[in-house]
Amino acid sequence: MEPWQLTATAATALLQEGRLTAEALTRSCLERIAERDPVTKAWSYLDPLLAIRSAREVDKTYVRGVLHGLPLGVKDMIDTADMPTTHNSPIYQGLQQGRDAACVGIARGEGAVILGKTDTVEFAAGGRRALTRNPHDAARTPGGSSSGSAAAVADGMVPLAFGTQTGGSTIRPASFCGIYAMKPTHGVVNSEGAKRYSHTLDTIGWYARAPSDLRLVAEAFRLFGIEAPTGKTVQQLRIGVCQGPNWHLAEEESQNALLLAAKRLEAAGAIVEELALPQPFEGITEAQRVVLLGEGRGAFLQEYLQAHGTLHADFRDRVENFADITGPQLAGAYNLAGDCRKLWDALFPRFDAVLTPAAVGEAPLGRQDTGNPVFNSMWTLLHVPCIAIPATRGPHGMPVGVQIVGPRFGDAALLDVAAAVAPVIDAE
Repeated sequence: MEPWQLTATAATALLQEGRLTAEALTRSCLERIAERDPVTKAWSYLDPLLAIRSAREVDKTYVRGVLHGLPLGVKDMIDTADMPTTHNSPIYQGLQQGRDAACVGIARGEGAVILGKTDTVEFAAGGRRALTRNPHDAARTPGGSSSGSAAAVADGMVPLAFGTQTGGSTIRPASFCGIYAMKPTHGVVNSEGAKRYSHTLDTIGWYARAPSDLRLVAEAFRLFGIEAPTGKTVQQLRIGVCQGPNWHLAEEESQNALLLAAKRLEAAGAIVEELALPQPFEGITEAQRVVLLGEGRGAFLQEYLQAHGTLHADFRDRVENFADITGPQLAGAYNLAGDCRKLWDALFPRFDAVLTPAAVGEAPLGRQDTGNPVFNSMWTLLHVPCIAIPATRGPHGMPVGVQIVGPRFGDAALLDVAAAVAPVIDAE
């Protein structure tokens, strides 16, 4: 096995034992990138010499953090002190802020090697699409907006990568690319230094190839309760199965993935119950759209005024309020979200987690359609933690995943559930 093939957890064990160095792991990832990126196009910026120098510095450190020696990709709308942050926008080509975003600084502080910047949908919001292809089929999208991060992890180029989610930009690409991802509770990871689209919705998340890898990053961010695993087995879990208000939009392969995951859990000894959400949740998808577009008006006003001719029409439309969002609408959406958050949290601890679709179906063909976020946006507005788990394959042989969801600030317990259920759900 080459070092690039290791999960983050497996690599960590070798790094801590001195049987692998950060430089050797970084070089192996760079070799994989050289082989695969001409097809996948996951990276918007990569300086192999800088990556190797960074790895050598990590190898010199005496105090070793939880991410010691692990190469990590950073979505190209999150600032890095020693690399450009372009946001995939012609306005910011070559821009280098000179300081790390909070999440990048924490990762470096825990010993990660920042390998490079991964391609993104413009401003992680709209406009230009990433050049990135799905590693399983280069004719298909890896999803968006965290296109490069998901594809890089799925293609073995890097064991970990940061993404963000405002609608479905972390969990949906994980489903399309057949990997694991975590969108934590809103606000538990400092988003300073990442391009702001919606202060109510924007959330830093991450990709990996195993639940234990997701946990390593969660430990770095000191998520609530992460130091005290529950240790529950599958047989001790009660899982709610939630089709949600948008079930009619799910393609057959996504419906099958949810039902298959539920059957596998039940066969493994978990208590599995159908969960119908209360009536207010019927309006939660529209509420997320109102919040997204209402807050997005101000997010791109600076570029609208200073670089109007270069700014993509998607963002000019947002600033000009093409959707006619009103103040009362926005206030109503906030109020509905608050009500639904209380209703959701009240479902726990009756359930250990809720199982629900991660995407509408397989990854669409082409680059322009990065997928419908309708099975993610409600959870983003509810501020709850979500973990993507691979489940099956669709009619074109592409990955189709599911996600488990917990209550606000139940991230650590949800990671424990993921560790228990992933071997059962991800059985193909």
